[in-house]
Amino acid sequence: MKKAVSILVLIISMTSCNTEKKHNPIEGTWRLISAETTEKDSTFSTFNSKLKMIKIINETHFAFFNHDLHNGKDSTNAVFFGGGGKYTLKDSIYTENLEFFNNRQWENNKFEFIVKVQNDTLTQKGVEKIEKLGINRIITEKYVREK
Repeated sequence: MKKAVSILVLIISMTSCNTEKKHNPIEGTWRLISAETTEKDSTFSTFNSKLKMIKIINETHFAFFNHDLHNGKDSTNAVFFGGGGKYTLKDSIYTENLEFFNNRQWENNKFEFIVKVQNDTLTQKGVEKIEKLGINRIITEKYVREK
């Protein structure tokens, strides 16, 4: 009996000390490799190879940054924008709460996506809808994990 209690205490101690958290597959730094938008029955690519966009996702927040690759010096060639905020992930439903963005009219909006991670590729598809700006479109973005 004493041996059984000792083994039980050992098992409880070992399992309660296990603080390893479950790995979140979307956490990391991602580089945009394709983007597509569907508006009013029309689908078109919105990916621009002259720009580089990364998305950084940690345990609670996301951020994205986009800039030109040719170090533009004037307003016609220099491109930079960024944004971020908190997110939630429930199964494959990823919801961004955009708290910061250089176009302030986009702030304080939620965008819901279906996400899928396969190997080092993250795909997200969902609706961007902001009634006050007349925006209502489906976007599909594909990212590759940065090493």
